[in-house]
Amino acid sequence: MIVGILKEIKPQENRVCMTPSGVDMMKASGHTVYIEKNAGVGSGFEDSQYTEAGAAILDTPKEVYAISDMVMHVKEPQPSEFGFIKEGQIVFTYLHLAADKELTLALLKTGSIGIAYETIEDHSGGLPLLSPMSEVAGRLATQQGAKYLERTFGGRGCLLGGVTGTPSANVLVMGGGVVGIHAAQVACGMGANVTILDMNIDRLRYLSEIMPANCQALMSSPALTKELVKTSDLVVGAVLVAGAKAPKLITRDMLSTMKKGCVIVDVAIDQGGCFETSKPTTHGDPVFEVDGVIHYCVANMPGAVPLTSTIALTNATLPYALKIANNGWKSVCEDEGFAKGVNYVGNEVVCKPVADAFKMKYTAIDSLI
Repeated sequence: MIVGILKEIKPQENRVCMTPSGVDMMKASGHTVYIEKNAGVGSGFEDSQYTEAGAAILDTPKEVYAISDMVMHVKEPQPSEFGFIKEGQIVFTYLHLAADKELTLALLKTGSIGIAYETIEDHSGGLPLLSPMSEVAGRLATQQGAKYLERTFGGRGCLLGGVTGTPSANVLVMGGGVVGIHAAQVACGMGANVTILDMNIDRLRYLSEIMPANCQALMSSPALTKELVKTSDLVVGAVLVAGAKAPKLITRDMLSTMKKGCVIVDVAIDQGGCFETSKPTTHGDPVFEVDGVIHYCVANMPGAVPLTSTIALTNATLPYALKIANNGWKSVCEDEGFAKGVNYVGNEVVCKPVADAFKMKYTAIDSLI
């Protein structure tokens, strides 16, 4: 198969979807790899490293799309690329379609096959291609939250862990999945008082066993959330419904009860955000205020640490990319978890959460294989 690696063009997105070592493994399996010029520079990988690994460099995205059977990205294709996507071409990347109807409609018009990293499941029901970026985003959420709590950035002026004779900050983490657990671990390590909410009793038992003494794991409810946000200095939104829009857990009314200068970090913004007042921001302009509460809603948080993120992403995605390249997308869909990664085929939506989000016709993927 001919595989195309594209340069990211979203603002301040420095990741690339494959390292030179990933290219080397693709070549070793008999596949041809083309990569757009300077695609890896933001992550610290030069074109010469890719050519040494066996890739050929192309100057423009148009050339990459034109020659490739499968194209790979980190983020979803941008409007400038829609016209380059070919009928029958595999687009393998983070798509997050349920949060973007215009993108969904544009991709359906191309007649391509969209396979989303974030909806592929493993045999235990986990999300193996989303997890590494969730780990990065969770850790960054607390790191960024601590920064914007500083008075110089408009925050309350409190240190997460406090110092001798002063109180520690209160951190509320909404969601006990991969993002939530990593956000909570960093907050605990910094000495904050941490509460993590989840709706799965088995997950809460697990969190209670592994988290340190300064973290309590509680069953989530609207009433409890309403009370906890009043005393929180930092709130991390870490909920995920695979492939679907995120639920709104903090309303505008709740926001008005929060302390001035506190910070909320919405890691779920890729899926529409879990706070009613959230809207996507960028690394160049990451925050805004509503009712005196600082909102950090950067839609590609791991792009801030591209070297770590690119290596972690390649480690996770490469085995799946090789399966597609070796066997074709129809063959890999014999694996039910892999099949859940296919979001659309031609002009048919085959991911039910995406269809439900926009009240579109849903087609079972079995009928297309």
